[in-house]
Amino acid sequence: MLQSLFGSKANGSGAAMALAPQIGRPLVDLIQVKKAYNTPAGDFHALKGIDLQIGQGEFVAVLGKSGAGKSTLINMVTGIDRPSSGQIQVGDQRVHELSEEQVAAWRGQNVGVIFQFFQLLPMLTCAQNVMLPMDFANYHRSPQERRARALYLLEQVDIPEQADKLPSAVSGGQRQRVAIARALANDPAFLAADEPTGNLDSKTANAVFGVFEKLVDGGRTILMVTHDRELASRVTRTVRIADGRIVDHAQSGNVGPGTRPWEALDV
Repeated sequence: MLQSLFGSKANGSGAAMALAPQIGRPLVDLIQVKKAYNTPAGDFHALKGIDLQIGQGEFVAVLGKSGAGKSTLINMVTGIDRPSSGQIQVGDQRVHELSEEQVAAWRGQNVGVIFQFFQLLPMLTCAQNVMLPMDFANYHRSPQERRARALYLLEQVDIPEQADKLPSAVSGGQRQRVAIARALANDPAFLAADEPTGNLDSKTANAVFGVFEKLVDGGRTILMVTHDRELASRVTRTVRIADGRIVDHAQSGNVGPGTRPWEALDV
C-alpha cells in the first residue's frame, strides 16, 4: 500500500516525469470527471462531472459536507483512485491514461500526498519516515544523502530535533509536520492534502497551516480538503462541492507569488 502511495521502483517505463504544464494551461486540469461506486443499493455517484483548473502557485481549498465528494476529488487528482469517465491532466501527464504501476511511479516523483491521520510507520523514526518515499521512487542518492535531505526537510517544518524519535514519542502536530516533510521528500511541485488539520487542535492546526503558507510562498501548488472555514479564508481560492458537483468558487485576496488568474475559467 505504501509503495503504491509514495512511488514504485524504477522499471524503465518512463511514466514518471516532472510537472511541466503546457504554455497556457493550468497545472491541474479536470474535465467532466465522474466517479461511480457499485454498492448493494445500486451505483453511488460520488462525482458528477467535475471541471476544475488549478494554476501553478495556487493554494486551493475544497470545502463541503461529509460525503460531498471532497476526498474522492483528491483521490482523482493524485491517481489514488480512477475516474469512471472524464480527463485528468497534471502538468503534462494525462493521469487517467496511466496504468496502476505507471501512476504509482508518477505520483512518487511528482505529487506529495498528506493525510489527516498522518500514515506514518510506527516502527520507523521520523527521519526514516521522511526517507521512505525516496527509496520507493528510486531517489538516486546514497543513504547518507537521503538522511541529510530528511534532516533538511524536518528543519524546514521546524522539528529537526525530533528526527530520531518514533512517531509515538512526538505530538500530533509534530507528526503532521513529519508527514508534510515526507510529502516533500522527492521535491514535488504539487501537494494534495486531505483534511491535514482535521485531527489537530486549533492552535496546532494554525501552526501547521503556517507551514503550508510558507510552501506556497516558495512556489508550491497545494490542493487541500478542509472543514475549517477560518483556515480556508487564508488560501488563494476556495471551491465548494456538494453532492458530487462544484457549486461555488471564490478568489481570495491572499494570492501568492506565481499565481495566475484561473478564477476567470468556467469551474
